[in-house]
Amino acid sequence: MQLVVEFTKMNGAGNDFIVIDNRFYRFSDEELSGFAQRLCPRRTGIGADGLLAFNPPNEAESDFRMRYVNADGAFGTMCGNGARCLALFARRAGMDAPSLRFETDAGVFRAESPSPGLVRIYQDALADYAPQEALASLANMDIADAHYIWTGTEHLVCFVDCVADVPATQWGSLLRWDEALAPAGANIDFVEVASADRLLARTYEKGVEAETLACGTGAIASAAVARLLGRATSDRICVDMPGGRLTVGFPPADSDIRDIYLEGPAEAAFRGTFEA
Repeated sequence: MQLVVEFTKMNGAGNDFIVIDNRFYRFSDEELSGFAQRLCPRRTGIGADGLLAFNPPNEAESDFRMRYVNADGAFGTMCGNGARCLALFARRAGMDAPSLRFETDAGVFRAESPSPGLVRIYQDALADYAPQEALASLANMDIADAHYIWTGTEHLVCFVDCVADVPATQWGSLLRWDEALAPAGANIDFVEVASADRLLARTYEKGVEAETLACGTGAIASAAVARLLGRATSDRICVDMPGGRLTVGFPPADSDIRDIYLEGPAEAAFRGTFEA
């Protein structure tokens, strides 16, 4: 007899996920990876950029633990839009504290809901900022400059004159596998600076191996690098992506860029079941 598993389909600015309440099922990592590979394809499965497992926390002071699996079955350390969706899922599961503390493989984060329909997550710091990365794959690409940064996962922020003209799938698939980014690779963010408080961005995500409608950690990476370089100077930077607007906020006059937040929409599209 096969197990019938309940799931919720959710998205944050078009970045979509299959969510499983794993407090009850207790699926192993191997099982979660298999589900992601089977269910995320858009023509033969449910269709999603990844799978989120809502796990019990390891620490008593945390509310839950997030496990994120990319569409290819590989586990990701962090997913900004996925975390915002899972925070909304937690509230619908009865966790109604003003601030929720949750664990990820990239560290501990907290989530708030500043207004209906919006979810905000905070992180303490970024890491491994490497300006002006020289990659062999950048040759023959109309990219002004590229910068590496870790925002819970690996990102390469590439500044361009017109993001709408970028062949994101072609360039992203080349840059993502560049030897300079080995072994982990990186998500590739193509960024156009529109003003001091607004960026236009598109992201090619590793693990999905395609451009996604939005990327939360990519929005953070794009805004953080633009701010570090002085190209965007506002304490609140809007990042417009194909799926919608995400907002990245910074503490005033904090050169270390700590305690930043990612804010944007999160919603549940439907619920369903699948056979394990």
